[in-house]
Amino acid sequence: MNSCGLIVEYNPFHNGHVYHIQEAKKQTSADCMIAVMSGSFLQRGEPAIIDKYHRARAALSIGIDLVVELPYAYAVQNSDLFAKGAVQTLNAALVNSICFGSESGHIEPFHEAYNVMQTHDELYQSILKQELNKGKSFPKAHEIAFQQLPNFQSNHFLDLSAPNNILGYSYLKEILDHGLNILPYTIKRTKSGYHDTSIQSEIASATAIRKSILEHETIPKNTMPDSTYNELIAYEQKTSHLHFWEAYFPLLQYRVLTMSIEELNDIHGMDEGLEYRIKQTAKEAQSIEDWITKVKTKRYTWTRVQRLFTHLLTNTKKSDMSSIQKTTQPTYIRILGMNHTGRAYVNQYKNDFTLPILTRYSKKQPELLSIEERASHAYYSILPPNIKKKLYQRELSGPIIL
Repeated sequence: MNSCGLIVEYNPFHNGHVYHIQEAKKQTSADCMIAVMSGSFLQRGEPAIIDKYHRARAALSIGIDLVVELPYAYAVQNSDLFAKGAVQTLNAALVNSICFGSESGHIEPFHEAYNVMQTHDELYQSILKQELNKGKSFPKAHEIAFQQLPNFQSNHFLDLSAPNNILGYSYLKEILDHGLNILPYTIKRTKSGYHDTSIQSEIASATAIRKSILEHETIPKNTMPDSTYNELIAYEQKTSHLHFWEAYFPLLQYRVLTMSIEELNDIHGMDEGLEYRIKQTAKEAQSIEDWITKVKTKRYTWTRVQRLFTHLLTNTKKSDMSSIQKTTQPTYIRILGMNHTGRAYVNQYKNDFTLPILTRYSKKQPELLSIEERASHAYYSILPPNIKKKLYQRELSGPIIL
């Protein structure tokens, strides 16, 4: 069975994602579409608007056959670690190809960029260090270093300031660095950019959709399949919540104000005295947005601060991450949901998967899954106790099967 892997967040699943699935299936001739999806918290350090199971069900209704979870320890990370977790999970599930969206829309520039970086890695590292020492953020320093390499202006130019190109390059690099038997494909994002904040057509960015929901308190139904709209409505009716950062502000503020400087310093991502800045601004902040504005600098970008806040909320420590970051791949495949085709794929290949299949939390589980469980508790913490208990039970009940 020919399988294609997609690396996704579906926050929420929208018409652009439908286009991605259709084009990926067309390019790769896949019989089974497998999505590795972030769980409770996302790469930019944000809570998912609805929980992982409602998002998985929406995707399974439209064209995804199997949804597996990208562990928190990889999901809320920079592009390289995010790519490592996602690509290696898909590789363990034996996908034949990976198709990602990009601003480029052509795979050749990604290969050329990789070859340039491999040839001039020492020079790249030197320039990168210089730019970081000047106070540049890592994404900006990376972009500058890459642009100064010989042969940069070749037949194909890859814009490594564009967010999907950055992620796509990281996916390709993970595949080539480890010699994985996966064919990479890319499709061009259509009509909306990754960071677009307004809705101009039926295909809008997830950022614009979330902004519309938050500001206008209505769900822009024309931008998403009925399945997504129904899942959003069902979740909100069930919980009286859609998850946005501000709902977590009192919890995070209380947590920081009651932690010692030493405890703050133990949190993953906290370095260079940032714990003092976090502690001081916690006393003055009136909201999450106000707090991040007070903390961020040229070097500590909005996204980096959001990730740090997420690790604070989930109590993810440097010691939790140190061993995980040294490994070459996750330690399990966790299935969130599947349809008939996905189930047939799992039944056919599960004995050949290179990682064990897990579906729920248990008393004896890998450290990686314990971190995931903690993130789930943090995510559901803003909900009423009876609702929180009910949704958490879903985490113990195994995958959705459509």
